[in-house]
Amino acid sequence: MAPIRRLKRVAASQPGFLNLKSNSGAADSPGGRRKRLNKNKKKNWNKYSDINDVEGFLADVRLQERTTGGLLSEKSDESLFFLDAGPPKKAQLRVEPEEEKKGRRGKVSRPLRIDLILQHDSLIPPPKDVLAYQLPNAKKLRRIAQKAEQLAAKGVVPRRQKRLPLDGTAKKAALEANNNPERAFYDIWNQESKDTADPWYLQQTGKTRVKRPERLSEKPSVLPAVEVIASGGSYNPDFFSHQALLQVAHEVEVKKQKAEDKLVKQLAVNRENIATEETIFREQVEGLVEEEREDDAANEEEGVAVGAIVVAVKKTEKQRKKERADKIKEQRRWAHRVRSDKRQQLFQLRSIKTSIKQQEEDTKEKRIQRKSNQEAQKAQPRRLGKLKFQPQDMEVQLSDELAGSLRQLKPEGSVLKDRFKSLQKRNLIEPRERAKFKRRLKLKYVEKRAFREVT
Repeated sequence: MAPIRRLKRVAASQPGFLNLKSNSGAADSPGGRRKRLNKNKKKNWNKYSDINDVEGFLADVRLQERTTGGLLSEKSDESLFFLDAGPPKKAQLRVEPEEEKKGRRGKVSRPLRIDLILQHDSLIPPPKDVLAYQLPNAKKLRRIAQKAEQLAAKGVVPRRQKRLPLDGTAKKAALEANNNPERAFYDIWNQESKDTADPWYLQQTGKTRVKRPERLSEKPSVLPAVEVIASGGSYNPDFFSHQALLQVAHEVEVKKQKAEDKLVKQLAVNRENIATEETIFREQVEGLVEEEREDDAANEEEGVAVGAIVVAVKKTEKQRKKERADKIKEQRRWAHRVRSDKRQQLFQLRSIKTSIKQQEEDTKEKRIQRKSNQEAQKAQPRRLGKLKFQPQDMEVQLSDELAGSLRQLKPEGSVLKDRFKSLQKRNLIEPRERAKFKRRLKLKYVEKRAFREVT
């Protein structure tokens, strides 16, 4: 490209040359001044640098690598040229190989054009996949292998090899080839795992499977996934079954009404706590009349404080001896009482046995009651979050709402809500409520100019 540009400049310098480019400036003309450029800035490198000759050279190199597998200057003459000894003989024109397949009319089947296009026509080998040859912790494993070789050269036996059993069963199992036809046959779909080594070896090397805790196999609730409604909830139920279902729904509503009445009663204001004119006046004058009473109370407290000082009188030796003798006498009396109680218990063995038997029976009943309560708690929803489980309202139709056929039946409830409540009841998810999104900033209504002009 550089010689071509040089020829263009020489031709432009000849007299009578007309340049057809409209954007040619004074910098391209031979008589004009050359534009001064600042080459120490990176943004001007590609803008004012001519790299066409370098790109052409690199394109030529890539073409030679694709077609010949390398540069032509590095190839030998034997690979680039051959000796032309004239046209070949008729016997050597074509020799059909036995592997080629022939069609119905005896013609050799050739590959399709589309298959030839998709074939790899470049002589450049594909790049080597470096990740395929990399191993995790390769440097660490290489260091461990080198250290093992050094210890083996010194005759030192590793500690892991010392922990192996002496019978050699583990070594035999490790050296057994996978393609050995005489190896033991086992079913890969069987639930029981194959014993590939000695249990002691598996225990010492840490290859035994960790025992799964039994609590992970227990279900969080004994309730079924789908609860079947009572027979009174049918579209055409029996009279007594429907009345029994209505009675259950009535009891649920009565319980809810009692809870609401109790809450209203607790929040009600007591009439005694209502302020009257007398209480209001007493509150207003409080602190104005009681100044004299406070002064009298202060004086009385000072007098009590002065008279409360009592001088301690020192005890005599006689008094101290008497107190010591009384203390020893009390201890002896208490010890005598304990001994008499123990002697008396010998005559109460029958009543003691009866009381012990009664205690054992009470303990057994409490244990049975506690176990029954635990079994009953398995069928109840637990407290998994901050909210308490609220059961779903019963879907019951009154007597005048019953339909005689499925065509007249009106759907009630929601399958999605029923499944959601079932998951909460079976302790699979915690009770939730719909999220309340509170807007942080108020909405601001602005009247646009276009709308203001119309109105």
